[in-house]
Amino acid sequence: MTSLHRIFLISVVLAGLAPSLVRAVQPDEVLPDTKLEARARAISAGLRCLVCQNQSIDDSKAELARDLRLLVRERLKLGESDEQVRAFVVKRYGDFILLKPPLDLETAFLWGMPALVLAAGGIVLLFGLRRQQFAPAAPLSRAERDRLAALLDADTLL
Repeated sequence: MTSLHRIFLISVVLAGLAPSLVRAVQPDEVLPDTKLEARARAISAGLRCLVCQNQSIDDSKAELARDLRLLVRERLKLGESDEQVRAFVVKRYGDFILLKPPLDLETAFLWGMPALVLAAGGIVLLFGLRRQQFAPAAPLSRAERDRLAALLDADTLL
């Protein structure tokens, strides 16, 4: 392998790793206790950024996400369990803050909506096809039959 190939391979590997290395968590947010920091990361990875909405607060660079990350770390430093911290945040912001909201009575409709839409579409399609009547084709006129015969005879001569 030439040195150019090695440089290219290393560049590709580093470029692939770059997104995973760049996190929104700033150095001043990181807790000195590695176990608490790991718990904070695990909790914040499951919380939705209310600004970005499709990112966790761990990945978001929004100010609100930073405030939520700091809140999670403060609650952990106070000695709360992971579930207590999650419950506090959910009580404050609702189930929407969770990237994976629970399946309960309030969210059952949202969880079931794709299946309901698919079933409704299938029913509409089924009834639409049943209502559609296929009329038999009208018989050929004498002139059309003669023309078809002439075309078939001409085709067999080739």
